[in-house]
Amino acid sequence: MIPTTTDYLSAVQAAVADALGIDEDEAVPEATLLGELGAESIDLLDILFRLERTTKVKITVADIADLLQGGIPDEEFGDENEVVNDTGLTHLEKVLPQFDRAQLSEPLTAEGVLGLFTVQNLTDLLTERAKAAEAA
Repeated sequence: MIPTTTDYLSAVQAAVADALGIDEDEAVPEATLLGELGAESIDLLDILFRLERTTKVKITVADIADLLQGGIPDEEFGDENEVVNDTGLTHLEKVLPQFDRAQLSEPLTAEGVLGLFTVQNLTDLLTERAKAAEAA
């Protein structure tokens, strides 16, 4: 059976809720992990560990960074002030369906990119990894 995002959304919501000490219904798909849910980098590691334990699918922070930057070299993703440029913004629009550069109120910095990552984005990445594992 091919895994779907529906198969993994509840696992992601449970891992996020347990790691952050919030109710599962607060971990809605559109909530950003580091922004709206208040996760810190160590919490993200905890979430990924919990997901690996429950789903047997491993995702690392580097996997998330690779998704967000898409292999684009730093100097091509942003400028010398680490502000994401048109190349980086175009890539983010491809990999983060909810991202709309027109909604930015200020320039997006490289540090702020991880703050765009949502519960749904993590679910999608988990599902993609599970499909790849099934196909192997």
